Amino acid sequence: MATWRRDGRLTGSQRLLCAGLAGALSLSLTAPLELATVLAQVGVVRGRGRGLWAVGLGVWRAEGPRALWKGNTMACLRLFPYSAVQLTAYRKFVILFMDDLGHISQWSAIMAGSLAGMVSTIVTYPTDLIKTRLIVQNMLEPSYRGILHAFSTVYQQEGFLALYRGISLTILGALPFSAGSLLVYMNLEKIWNGPRDRFSLLQNFTNVCLAAAVTQTLSFPFDTMKRKMQAQSPFLPHCGGVDVHFSGAMDCFRQIVKSQGVLGLWNGLAANLLKIVPYFGVMFGTFEFCKRICLYQNGYTVSPLSYKLTPGVDQSLKPQELRELKKFFKTGKLNSRKPTL
Repeated sequence: MATWRRDGRLTGSQRLLCAGLAGALSLSLTAPLELATVLAQVGVVRGRGRGLWAVGLGVWRAEGPRALWKGNTMACLRLFPYSAVQLTAYRKFVILFMDDLGHISQWSAIMAGSLAGMVSTIVTYPTDLIKTRLIVQNMLEPSYRGILHAFSTVYQQEGFLALYRGISLTILGALPFSAGSLLVYMNLEKIWNGPRDRFSLLQNFTNVCLAAAVTQTLSFPFDTMKRKMQAQSPFLPHCGGVDVHFSGAMDCFRQIVKSQGVLGLWNGLAANLLKIVPYFGVMFGTFEFCKRICLYQNGYTVSPLSYKLTPGVDQSLKPQELRELKKFFKTGKLNSRKPTL
């Protein structure tokens, strides 16, 4: 998920809710592209038409229109624990990287974000594996009847460690991901020929999309091998639909290069890149809309449809402080035993 500059006028639960709703809507609208990406990575689409339209049409005709959103429910449910863990871990890493004066460099901030993403990915990794299994299965002849059935079936048939199959590739993929983030960040001023603190909203949105494209392209081979390891299972029809058979991560790499060449590690990249702009566009738009509603509810703005500030309200006050101040003017006393004002 993308990160936004923290607004002290929102409570922690409101920020989490806004980010969760924005992420769920953006995931749902780009789910068919995610489906095409995963199917191409696993190798299920080999032997069919391999274009995006051909993949989507093939799934539609074979399994029905609902099949284009296979695994999306799991992806949306995963957002909330993922975001909570990521936010908590990011705060811990920021404190760890701060100097004695409480300052943190941009490189350290990027590292803190990357490490927080890695921690949240590891903690919620079983949900990602279940999402992959739900995507590659045939809805007309399902091996898993739902999310809970998928968890229990994988655990009973393959053991607990099967839920973490391919996690080493996620950790390795974090290295090129972080390198790509740093590469983009170091060249932003050269790209726009201006300082970062003067970038417009459109420029910042472009920066996010550019960073996502670079980082995902660099780490995509690791993601491809991870998807194959997640999907492969002797208990599934055709071993989960993978186009190569392997015994581990290194063997997976060798088999892909041997049968498809080096470029086989980037199968599905086109669909993955195509979803970046709509994904982040919907995410930012939804987050800002939810944020406006929360600011209006907290009393900072005059309308949920605009950012026009409420006259006479100190925008530096936190929501709890503003509520206590309003109660004070109404009742003449503070109800809180430990007032924040």
